[in-house]
Amino acid sequence: MPEIDFVFDLDGTISDPKIGMAESINWALNSHNFKTISDDDIGNLIGLPLDEMYARFCGDLKKPILDDLVDKYRQHFWNIGYSKNTLYPEVKSLLRYLYSEPDYRLFICTSKPADIARKILNMFNLDELFDFISGGDVGIAKHQQLKDLLNNGTVRHNPIMIGDRFIDIQAARQNQLQSIGVLWGYGSRSELEDEGANYVVENPGEIKKIVALNQN
Repeated sequence: MPEIDFVFDLDGTISDPKIGMAESINWALNSHNFKTISDDDIGNLIGLPLDEMYARFCGDLKKPILDDLVDKYRQHFWNIGYSKNTLYPEVKSLLRYLYSEPDYRLFICTSKPADIARKILNMFNLDELFDFISGGDVGIAKHQQLKDLLNNGTVRHNPIMIGDRFIDIQAARQNQLQSIGVLWGYGSRSELEDEGANYVVENPGEIKKIVALNQN
């Protein structure tokens, strides 16, 4: 059986962050007297880097204001918002199945900082399943995160990127990797297919089938 490194996005792929993110985003916006944003509008942008989300909500912002919005969001999300995450059905079963196979390794590549990603995974007793958590930051694109993981040898065995948004599939394509787009998060089928996803799945069980098919 060939070795495979599975690189998972977090938000919209492993867990649903919308409630906690919406509360934290609007808490920060309120602190600067900006108009608050609906949960649905926030959901449309989940998966994007936080600075890009605020730029889309508020337009062109001066750097000190943007930095403060990001800081206030992270403060609220660290203390309260993270706990509102919910795990998608069947995801834990998928992750434990992949982890149980000696030739498979699991990784996280998320736009969230690594410490909060680890806190969320720990809440679901999943952190021990992952060999490495790559967290993002303001100004760092996901394709660059993935490139760094490849260049430093952290991820090296037939990597497959798994995520729910175009930036996940785009990151895989720009690094010449296979990708699986998932439909239980916030991206649409057309969004994922337009970016060139090798597979698009409707539930975690389909990923098991794809892996089994590729072993034959």
